[in-house]
Amino acid sequence: MLDYEKKYQGKLVAGIDEAGRGPLAGPVVCACAIMPMDEDKIIDGINDSKKLSVKKREELYDKIVGTAIAYSIVEIDEKKIDEINILQATKLGMKKAVESLSVTPDIVLIDAVKIDTALPQDNIIRGDSLSYNIASASILAKVHRDRLMEKLDKKYPEYGFAKHKGYGTKAHIEALKKYGKCKIHRDTYIKKFV
Repeated sequence: MLDYEKKYQGKLVAGIDEAGRGPLAGPVVCACAIMPMDEDKIIDGINDSKKLSVKKREELYDKIVGTAIAYSIVEIDEKKIDEINILQATKLGMKKAVESLSVTPDIVLIDAVKIDTALPQDNIIRGDSLSYNIASASILAKVHRDRLMEKLDKKYPEYGFAKHKGYGTKAHIEALKKYGKCKIHRDTYIKKFV
């Protein structure tokens, strides 16, 4: 998990990742994290958020927030996703996440995507499984988005967002067909269902 960080030893390394590219509803959430590389500050258990249990992600989220040199979390809403497409919305969110940091990194490690920034960047396929900083950002983005979808479930209870987080499950698609779309659905994603 620290091979890429060791490659840039002595530099301030930021990792960027997103959560929510695939769901039919809600924003895509991009996070950026600059984690300290001192041995005594490395958080045990950091990994790609998709490989961790909900409980473990929640625990690690608090540790990351408490340990990070700097971090930021940005939401790009469903209207912007519909307007510019999910890839461009993700790139925009990632760019904003870097620009929102309180500290400027020397290099940005990004999970597979190239973004428009003057900062040097290393675009790593499966970066959330290979880089400590990207994995940290992946956990921040995933936990933030899950919490947001749980809040939105209270506003739109008929869709079951707390369970599926906006993804296209059978129950979600059935709810879409029964109730139609709500304000947070992505029009470009749900055309064939409503």
